Amino acid sequence: MTRPMPEMSMRDAREVLGVTSAATPAEVRQAFREAARRAHPDAGGDAGAFRQVVDAYQRLQDPETFTAPPVRPRPSPDPDLEISPRLALEGGDVDHRFPDGRIIRISLPPGLRSGDKVLAGGAELCVYVRAHDGVLVRGDDLWLTAKVSAATLKKGGRITLETPLGPRSVWIDRKAAERGLVRLEDEGLPARGRRPKGHMFIRLTAAPGLADSAAMALLRRFAAAWAA
Repeated sequence: MTRPMPEMSMRDAREVLGVTSAATPAEVRQAFREAARRAHPDAGGDAGAFRQVVDAYQRLQDPETFTAPPVRPRPSPDPDLEISPRLALEGGDVDHRFPDGRIIRISLPPGLRSGDKVLAGGAELCVYVRAHDGVLVRGDDLWLTAKVSAATLKKGGRITLETPLGPRSVWIDRKAAERGLVRLEDEGLPARGRRPKGHMFIRLTAAPGLADSAAMALLRRFAAAWAA
């Protein structure tokens, strides 16, 4: 059985493609091409992540009239079990409604990926990890976006941000700042079966008007005092 996906928010769509609200149509198209190339199963990507990239691009094409992506065949005839990145990360209980109206509570282990199968209520459910609250799961890895000051994005510094694992203080070196991407080792999905432990990737985007980090501000004051 197939059913339409719930509407993806504009914020989640932008997070999936790694663009801001100020991105031009050309920039959105370019971001879509790059994200689709990375996530495509033929290139070693993940089918669930590739579908999220396509959904995000469709969402951003016509934000005023978009309701939901067209229904597409699923790899399994059974109803899908959609879960959030946090549930994929930590596991826990989730309520699931079957087409016949039955609702059951399912206890999920940590580390589920899109495409994994779960037996519940006499059916085999295919797991789909959807983007939620700005967090995207790609294969074994978690992806999110952090807005930083232009100075931090250029020279690096320390930032504090909320992640699915709680608040994190992250040091951004100059190389990471230049490429706009930070990787936190082993902070993605936990290892499960043959799947290795994943990482957490943080895209860095400039937020106009955002003040420098405390560490960067202190460094600037020190440099100014030294120069004097």
